[in-house]
Amino acid sequence: MAGNLPLKIRSVQELLQLRGLPDTKHPLVSLINISALPHPPKPLDLSVTTDLYFIGISPSTQACLKMKYGQQAYDFDKGMMKFIAPGRVFSFNPDQAEEITLSGWLLLLHPDFLWNHPLGQKIKQYEFFDYAVNEALFLSDGEEKIINGLFQHIEQEYNNSIDKFSQGIIISLIESLLGYSERFYQRQFITREITHHGMVSQLETLLEKAFSPEMLKEQGVPTVKDISAQLNISPNYLSTLLKTLTGNSTQQHIQEKIIEKAKEKLMRTDLSVNEIAFELGFEYPQSFSKLFKTKTQLSPLEFRKSGRF
Repeated sequence: MAGNLPLKIRSVQELLQLRGLPDTKHPLVSLINISALPHPPKPLDLSVTTDLYFIGISPSTQACLKMKYGQQAYDFDKGMMKFIAPGRVFSFNPDQAEEITLSGWLLLLHPDFLWNHPLGQKIKQYEFFDYAVNEALFLSDGEEKIINGLFQHIEQEYNNSIDKFSQGIIISLIESLLGYSERFYQRQFITREITHHGMVSQLETLLEKAFSPEMLKEQGVPTVKDISAQLNISPNYLSTLLKTLTGNSTQQHIQEKIIEKAKEKLMRTDLSVNEIAFELGFEYPQSFSKLFKTKTQLSPLEFRKSGRF
């Protein structure tokens, strides 16, 4: 492998061979019952990127392989699920791989398996495939039973003789698996409310600082990527979290802060609309006026004349 570029893996079978795992029964999908393996997967001391979807679960009763995703490492040892989309870079930590008891499930799925099925497009809309490593789904005992039950049903169908119904049934079960995962993530946002509301407070503090005249002049209007990086959270996770707690995405929070600052300037200064637009980081005043009217149903000048604040 040249330089530090990750190894590109294009097929299910290629990954299984690389890790010394049993051959797949279908070229486009493989379900691995980790506890049934005769030996641990072969350590993989390198970074890889694949064309595959990964859906994995480790139960709360066992420890599992360490894995590195992006720049962070974690253990699959607390009843958690993780989702990886095609094109992501990750690696497995080989440390002590032979000394721990392996358990759990891993589903490898090539997008072509979903070709000509609605899930082929729908799967791209599940934002948790783009969450960072520290944003894994932590399962309650009841949730874990449901997820394990679905994996067991997939395994039963996967091990049956393939017929014209097999693919449709497996896809239906995968869709249920993703649907439950989405539901359980919503629960996680709510049950971790204290922590997450603290993050909302941090967001407001960051936005207030970002919209100070000095910061706006130096760095311009913050982006969703800027804000999420400062909070050490992925953009998708942050937006979903905010939608759950406040009803607004990160971008909408940024826009609300723009409108708040614009109202202050319109009512408390003599700056022209164009000057306000430039101070708030807009290259074109028309864009500022359009956003302001969308949010307030008034143009900036109409708002200034109304005297409302």
